[in-house]
Amino acid sequence: QVQLVESGGGLVQAGGSLRLSCAASGRTFISYVMGWFRQAPGKEREFVAAINWSGSSIFHADSVKGRFTISMNNAKTTVYLQMNSLKPEDTAVYYCAARESFIATTPRGPKDYDYWGQGTQVTVSS
Repeated sequence: QVQLVESGGGLVQAGGSLRLSCAASGRTFISYVMGWFRQAPGKEREFVAAINWSGSSIFHADSVKGRFTISMNNAKTTVYLQMNSLKPEDTAVYYCAARESFIATTPRGPKDYDYWGQGTQVTVSS
């Protein structure tokens, strides 16, 4: 089994920055895709960003393009989400996720992923 643990969430003022980290352990397979999702109270879990195992393909949701950046360390044990120019509408619980099998298209749905972290709260005040 794969264990994913998020960290780095907190309270920040609008316009500020945070960097989220997701540490992965116990992997016995190649995680083809690592992704970030977020979920605000009463709303559906939405796709934020994804990166493939080699780092050669990176995708960001339109709502965060130009502000958020997903990346991964060389050992492929940690995935990051650098969040700049934060807005109140970014407030949500942020989850990292891993997909263990190959997919030709960008996995943007929660059901496309096999493992999930517990989430970390990000609150942006106005």
